[in-house]
Order: sequence, then structure tokens, then C-alpha cells
Amino acid sequence: MPLVAHRVYLETVGCQMNVLDSEMVMALLRRDGYQRVETPERADTILFNTCSVRQHAEEKIYSALGKLREHKRAHPEKVIGVLGCMAQKDQQQIFARAPFVDLLVSPGQLQQTARLIELARQGGVRQTALSRGRDPHAPDSGPAGHETFDPLRDPDMRPHPFQAYLRIQIGCDKFCSYCVVPMTRGPEQYRRPEQLEDEARLLADQGCKELILLGQTVNSYRHTTGGRTTTLADLLYRLHEIEGIRRLKFVTNYPSDMTDSLLQAVRDLPKCSRYLHVPLQSGSNRILQRMRRGYRVEEYRQMMQRIAELLPDAAVSSDLIVGFCGETESDFAATAEMVRACRFKNSFIFKYSPRGGTAAAQWADDVPDAVKRERNHRLLALQTEISLEDNRRFRGRTVEVLVEGPSKQAAKRATDAEHLQLSGRTMCDRIVVFPGHRRLIGQLLPVTIDEATPHTLLGRLPDEPPDHHLVALAAHPTSPACQDDTPFPDPSPETRR
Repeated sequence: MPLVAHRVYLETVGCQMNVLDSEMVMALLRRDGYQRVETPERADTILFNTCSVRQHAEEKIYSALGKLREHKRAHPEKVIGVLGCMAQKDQQQIFARAPFVDLLVSPGQLQQTARLIELARQGGVRQTALSRGRDPHAPDSGPAGHETFDPLRDPDMRPHPFQAYLRIQIGCDKFCSYCVVPMTRGPEQYRRPEQLEDEARLLADQGCKELILLGQTVNSYRHTTGGRTTTLADLLYRLHEIEGIRRLKFVTNYPSDMTDSLLQAVRDLPKCSRYLHVPLQSGSNRILQRMRRGYRVEEYRQMMQRIAELLPDAAVSSDLIVGFCGETESDFAATAEMVRACRFKNSFIFKYSPRGGTAAAQWADDVPDAVKRERNHRLLALQTEISLEDNRRFRGRTVEVLVEGPSKQAAKRATDAEHLQLSGRTMCDRIVVFPGHRRLIGQLLPVTIDEATPHTLLGRLPDEPPDHHLVALAAHPTSPACQDDTPFPDPSPETRR
């Protein structure tokens, strides 16, 4: 334990896995006497938990490191570390671009973070803890050093103690041609159901009401021991019985593993959210094959039909990549047609960017950036139109909302007022904003919906009059004032499959 209480700044970029990893790292450091601070300038340890799925996420970290160059020169005693996927993927490249970095820690070695910080501080020698790499051409190659230390939980390190991630799976064996995750997070491994149940009970005791099960392909979960196999559906039945847990979600799903038994569990268990995030990525069979996604458009349509039959009130969201290697206008049109047919609640749409170490990185990135942007905008406009139409169907309904905190706009105003605009989510993961008292945060409440935008339902408590300001804003649904997101992170496109 440090003789002096060190101050640590930790910035997280990317996926929900990274958010959970950062919670674990901070819990580990706090246990050793570290104090968290909100700015790098106040810290003597500066950490970045990183993402490698898109170029933008990497450049954001290199930019942040560049801003610390002079700060480190003026304060050489400070320890600067890069954690997560960039540490595993880039390794020596990070030291080349930012030679003042003191340590690299891969996702599978995060439990060593505190020890390495102290070694770097005492000896002034660069410290690394990396996992052995994988060969994308030999998917069965099992590297050492991809481990999880999830049971270390700290409610103070979560955005809200009443919401928590529970990692049920680490790694991925799908090896999609564009994705670095199998190389940065290692092989697919499933945690024991007994361990997960114990951790879920711990989280419930800490006040957690909503549990979000995490996995790179979460519905692939199958833990076998003693000749008995536990699937995600089985796990949901076990977690559903835990007192205090009011909602269960799981992300992200892989289309080929969306079984009827899982859909039936969601249908039959009242605590299960009627929300499924199932990335499509492309509506063209030719592009899906190049992406090595392992399914065809026809199979995805059949899955959507089964969801409609077993869970008619479910909301489905998706990820889509435009401008993948060799994508033609005809391929893009097929993707747009699938968006029309599937009517996703929302879609996370991104321009393709090559990732080193993937199979696709060897192919020509032959779709011009201007074409990628134009396709991105067209697909986004189509999804926005669908989202607005579907959200407007909620007008006049009363829905149950878990209140997550001040709305995005209220948070920007940084008000301490007790009565303010609040934000939460329905059981089908739609965002709702409404006026209310700060003491309602963390509660499950009925909210009557008066209006809607493509991204947000606008409502009020049933015994309150309509908020005419919000209703008026809905006449301009693309105005920033009537868009919202919530303090607890969405399933992030940086890692969704």
C-alpha cells in the first residue's frame, strides 16, 4: 500500500467492456489507497483505457497523449500508462509515438496495473504486461494471459450504483475480417454460472437494480462443466430469481446464436428487457461473406421473423458499416433495403476504416471517403425517419422508466436545482426525458409520453400536466435541445459485433 495516497486520473475510450474494465482498475487502485481525480494536472498517475476498433478512437488517445508531452517533461515523476486494446495491438508503436509513456497493460493483464505503476514509479523503467498474440489464420491458437478479475466491484466507480455491467464472457472466436477484438481480447472464454450468480448477488446487495450482461457475442455463452451445459437462457433464469434485481439486459448478440430458447426466456421472464442488439453490418450477402460474418441476409431475416413471432413488443437495434472493401452502390442499396425491412429501433452506422492485423487490412480500401460519408448520411437519414415513426407510436402511452439521472441538456446546464429534466429508459431501451425531482433518480416510475423525436420520448409523470416546452421542441425533432442520451453508457459500437 502506498505510503502516500497517490492521485490517479483515468480516461476511458470505447466500449462497455472498457467501462467495466475501468471500474475494476479503479476499484483495485482504491483498495491500494489511490484517490481518483478529475483532471490529469491534479494526478500523479495518468491512465488511458483505450479502444482499437476504429481509427478515430486510437487518434483520440494519441492526441490526448500528445497534449501531455510538455506536462510530463515538467513533471517527470508522474506515471503515464496506456491500458486496454491499443496497448495489446500497438505495443512498441505507442512508445515510438509517445516515448514518455511509462507502462502498457493489455486487457487480459489489467489485474497487474497497480503493481506496474509502483514499479514504474520506483525504478523509472518502462513496464509492460501484454498477452501473447493470436494468429487470425489459426483461430484455435490459444494465447496465454487473457484473464478477468471481475469479482472486484466498487459501486462508487460506476456512473450509478443502481446499474451495473456483469461480464459473462471474454474474448471472441468469430474472426470477422474487419475486427481486431479476437487479437486484442483473446479467445472466447465463459465464466462459471455460479461465479456470475454470486457476483450478481453482490451487485444487488450494493443497490444494483439493472444488470447488463456483457459479452463480445453474449448469446454465444455456453459454459460446460460436469457434463452439464449452461446457456445464456439458463443463466437468465438463474439471475431472474435474485432479489433486488429489477431488470436484466444483455449485449451484444450474434445473429447465428439467437436461439428460440433465448427468445422464449426473454418472453417468459418479466425482468428481461425487450431489447435486442443484433448487429447486421451489411445487407449484401457478397459483403457479409467478405466480412466473414458467418450468415446470409436470408438467415438474418428469418431471425427477425422469429423475434417478431415470439417477442412482438421487442425493440431491435443494429450496427452497420458503410464503405467496406469492394462495396458497390448495389451492395449499399441492399443494406438500405434491410434497414427498411427490419425497422431497427436505432442503428449505429460507421464508415469502414482498416484495422492493422485484420484480414481486411490486406485488401484495398477502395471506396472513396466522400462516398463513405455520403452513404453514411443517407443511411442515417433513413434510420432517423424510421425511428421517428416508431417513437411517435408511443404518444399517449404510459411506460415504465428506470430514471438514470439528469438529461443530457440538464447536465450541460450543471444545475443544482432539485426539480429538473430527468432521463431514463423503458423496458425496450427507449430514452425518455421528463421533468421531475432529483430524488426520483434510481427509481422505476410510470411516465406518460406526450411527444417523440427520433431519439427520445418526451413525457411527464401521470399526475403532472404536459410539459409544453418539451412538446413544442418536438416540432423540431432534430434540434439538439430535444435529443438526449443518458449518463450510463449505451452498448458501444467500438466493440459490438
